[in-house]
Amino acid sequence: MRLRALLDTDALGLRLLGGEEELDRTVRGVMTTDLRDPSRYLAGGELVLTGLAWRRDASDTEPFVRILASAGVAALAAGEAELGDIPDDIVEACARHRLPLFAVNESVAFATITEHVVRQVSGERAGDLAAVVDRHRRLMTSGPTGGGPDVVLDLLGSDLDLRAWVLSPAGRAIAGSSAAGPALPTAVCARLAGEHLAAVRTGRRGPHRVQVDGSTYSLFPIRSSGRGSGTAAAAASAAALRDVRETVLSDWFLAVEADAGDWPEERLDLLQGVTQLIAVERDRRDAARTVRRRLAQEVLELVQTGAAPAEIAARLRVAAPVLLPGLGAAPHWQVVVARVEWDGDEIEGGPVAQSLLEEILVAPSADARTDANRQGSVSGGGAELFDRIAVAHTGDEAIALVPLPAVSAEHDGSETGLLADSLLESVRDPLSAGLDGDGRLTLGVSASVHSAEGLRGALEEARHARRVAAARPGRVCAAGHQELASHVLLLPFVPDDVRRAFTARLLDPLRDYDRRHRAELIPTLEAFLDCDGSWTRCAARLHLHVNTLRYRVGRIEQLTGRDLSRLEDKLDFFLALRMS
Repeated sequence: MRLRALLDTDALGLRLLGGEEELDRTVRGVMTTDLRDPSRYLAGGELVLTGLAWRRDASDTEPFVRILASAGVAALAAGEAELGDIPDDIVEACARHRLPLFAVNESVAFATITEHVVRQVSGERAGDLAAVVDRHRRLMTSGPTGGGPDVVLDLLGSDLDLRAWVLSPAGRAIAGSSAAGPALPTAVCARLAGEHLAAVRTGRRGPHRVQVDGSTYSLFPIRSSGRGSGTAAAAASAAALRDVRETVLSDWFLAVEADAGDWPEERLDLLQGVTQLIAVERDRRDAARTVRRRLAQEVLELVQTGAAPAEIAARLRVAAPVLLPGLGAAPHWQVVVARVEWDGDEIEGGPVAQSLLEEILVAPSADARTDANRQGSVSGGGAELFDRIAVAHTGDEAIALVPLPAVSAEHDGSETGLLADSLLESVRDPLSAGLDGDGRLTLGVSASVHSAEGLRGALEEARHARRVAAARPGRVCAAGHQELASHVLLLPFVPDDVRRAFTARLLDPLRDYDRRHRAELIPTLEAFLDCDGSWTRCAARLHLHVNTLRYRVGRIEQLTGRDLSRLEDKLDFFLALRMS
């Protein structure tokens, strides 16, 4: 298609700022970028869409425009949402390099232009294959009933005889065609993810061809524009992209069981168009995820500012139906903290860790959750597991609030919920490839807590567990609350803040309860331990009826999730009281 045809399409909101004599140029594709140097992703003939986040001042303009002109792009289209009118230095630089320049009205999403260009280019280049892309577009934009990426991949299978899957960088299978047969084994997904991440980190242009278990796969990057939702947050996320490391651990990719090295240019163009359409679906999912992220952010802010437990509990009651629809009883909660750090560079790690943690918590690790929790999680009212994860970020940390269906109060004391030692098992290899020797992922997991009173202690516990993981060798490390248990606290190298977190998790729920109800649970606990768990001696010391004592001890166990008939729990309480 010609640039002139884009300018004549009113729905695209394009306004010509320069290059009228070049409007007969042919557009071969479209790319959205805010990278200062996007050359590695340019093949020539693209309409380049940008929000101008790469421009700090006028001195940045000439290098950016020169790179585009050298790559042979068809034109540059700059959005007006960020700066309003397009700066004169951009207009002048484009004129010098004979690069046509369009302004994009702030009311038009980049996704709208992308879909139009992909549809038109495919129609002119691929003949009957264009009908496939058009069907993809219509099915993907028809709302929830359209079927999303699965329908797109089904059409690849039925019309082009291609077996294909959409995978996350953690190796999670997001979508697959029914023609592809059985789901890809977890090990194959992990291997493909690792090969994809390694190729992206070394700057190789896609598609990347790899062989796994005798089969050849071609891997096509799917880069989210961050514009599909049309929200300010999404636009800001896209504008922040300046380094491949900021997206390598979050972008999806398309795996096709075929050797794309033998394909004609028309088919390669078609698959690139399909990845752009799937990117639109990714943007839509990111927009839907904002509700859960906002809930997590609100709870996190309340916990970190020391809000009253009643206020935190009220916010959790709002979050529970969203994260676990159809759940009868109030859930328990677990906190997971993740951090992504790069050697020698100041790259903002919070958003990357947030997106990555959302993937890790639903990655296909059969042992990441205990049997008790897996049995409880089936009562989620039909919601996908991905819809139950709420992840916020603050600074370089990502913090996940994970709801766990309440288990019976008479369980056998075995651990339930996420287990740090197996949470990263299925994703360690691919993520290590993405970190590529200069990055680290560390992760900490708290114990489950039964009420808002314990949430602050759980957050500190997860943070301290992450620090324990950070002290270990390796690029991908995790630690759980079990490693902050009482016997570890006796070791001299454990810092005071770890000890404080341990005592806070055990005793803060009791202190808060005593403060609100004058129940004297802490003195009762001290006396019960001093009397070696003897009901009669403890009741006599406290001048209580034995039934009253049993009620108080039961309340202590309920608030802390511990069992005072177990030696391990008695020891933990004893040490917590001595260190407090």
